[in-house]
Amino acid sequence: MKKWTFCFVSLLLMFSMVLSGCNFTGEAPQGAESPSGQAASKDGDQTTGGKAITLSVETEITDLNQFSASDNVSFTILNNVSEGLYRLDQKNVPQPAMAKGVDISKDGLTYTFTLRDGLKWSNGSPVTAADFKFAWLGSMKPETSLSGYAFILTDYIEGGAEYAEGKAADVSGIAVKDDKTLAVKLKNPTPFFLRLVSFIPYYPLNEKFVKEKGKDFALKPENMLYNGPFVLTQFDPAGGALLEKNPNYWDNGSVRLDKVNIKVVKEMNTALNLFKVGELDRVNLSSADVSANKTSPEFGSDIEFATTYLQFNLKAGDVSNSNIRKALQLAYDSKVLEQLLNNGSKGAVGLIPDLMNGAGGKSFRDMQGKVTAPDAAKAKELWAQGVKELGHAPKIKLLVLDDTVNKDVGTFLQSEFKKNLGAEIEIESMPKKARNKLMDDSSYQMAVTAWGADYDDAMTYLDLWINHTPYRGNYNNPKYDRLIAEAKKEADEAKRAEMLLQAEKLLVGEDAVVAPLFYKGYAFLQKKNIEGLVYHPYGASWDFKYAAKK
Repeated sequence: MKKWTFCFVSLLLMFSMVLSGCNFTGEAPQGAESPSGQAASKDGDQTTGGKAITLSVETEITDLNQFSASDNVSFTILNNVSEGLYRLDQKNVPQPAMAKGVDISKDGLTYTFTLRDGLKWSNGSPVTAADFKFAWLGSMKPETSLSGYAFILTDYIEGGAEYAEGKAADVSGIAVKDDKTLAVKLKNPTPFFLRLVSFIPYYPLNEKFVKEKGKDFALKPENMLYNGPFVLTQFDPAGGALLEKNPNYWDNGSVRLDKVNIKVVKEMNTALNLFKVGELDRVNLSSADVSANKTSPEFGSDIEFATTYLQFNLKAGDVSNSNIRKALQLAYDSKVLEQLLNNGSKGAVGLIPDLMNGAGGKSFRDMQGKVTAPDAAKAKELWAQGVKELGHAPKIKLLVLDDTVNKDVGTFLQSEFKKNLGAEIEIESMPKKARNKLMDDSSYQMAVTAWGADYDDAMTYLDLWINHTPYRGNYNNPKYDRLIAEAKKEADEAKRAEMLLQAEKLLVGEDAVVAPLFYKGYAFLQKKNIEGLVYHPYGASWDFKYAAKK
């Protein structure tokens, strides 16, 4: 997904639990009603003692429309105010959620889900199997699906692609048997399908409500319905959002927080200072602050299934030259970047991150080994050849987000390219929404961007480049497309893995479409009274359902 904008994962993903508000107060207007239909309460008014945490995010909250949201800030909010058939538990294993269970056919193609009794939306109307079909079809249709996530349904559900292309009026693989029974037929056996239905594009939506709201759907809290652990009671894209416990949630008794206040705070130094004076419960550390805090009993670190990389635009001027791209790939040492970040991140040697599943009990990275490695001498040689082919010295802009870490990464690359290639690279930094628009419009040459896994399989990365979009560098190689298509049909684990290994070599090595930078890690400080905050290394990262403040 176009994720990684949260400050918690120190690069683009970072949370800080805050005890007090700044510009965004986290309180609904006095007497206003929350989307659950109940009067919005003030801190401390609820039966569990008014337990609340406040989280900071590094960038604006861009979109809460399930059909168009694609970043992890939006996904985290949606994951906590909505719920799918299954939900990842504290150990990242899919567990029955809206569904009480599933029957899977012997051939692995048909999944029949049975919904729980008494499921309700936040307005009291029932959650039905039809709500899932409506949302899934909307996620497939080009007219309504603006997130770029149609593929995560159309690639797996029988008849989905034909529906999305306008060749069929319905999706043959989705059948609503009755209000509580949903049958799904897949194109091919998909061992991770329960992980897919735990992800945002597979969540339900109430058709009547969505159509009533029209173009105003999801623009403000009262224009959304909720079936998850929390409801949204306030939302300001630049300021933050307030989540409150959902009394209509089927597993309401497991939710221990009354409120989650999410605020937009861009500067990591500001967050650390607030932590030091007792106003933050958790804060991610910048690389400069890690060493000084490693001995603290509040210190911790972790990794995630996420890769930050340089995306080249193959149709943009000088970087359309393959020798220029390959020279840039070889002109920096990701291990040096790892040391500079100093936060648990690891220098990347390929697109697929460490620990992601491969085949036969081995990780994909262990099976593949290195696809890229620094080589300054070779980089100079390729650069010179590229300059000769172009007939001039390249003029290149590097697009980065305007947060601390991205700007630091941009400065590192600028320095390395100058030192090893003599290249003059101009850095252009901007907010995420503006950055994404330039990339979607193909108005960039190269950009520091990232991808966090939607599920534990290399396909969650590699099938991004079969859509030939500007955001993915306008890459179009029939050989690559063929490898991905064949891998999706292959039932033999070893043969499938070999196809994906070849695809990574082609994308990164031969065609130099991306230049891997690092696999994300993060270091943090956390107060001892916060527990149960669940972070998933893939999918929608944060789950507040089990969180508590002692």
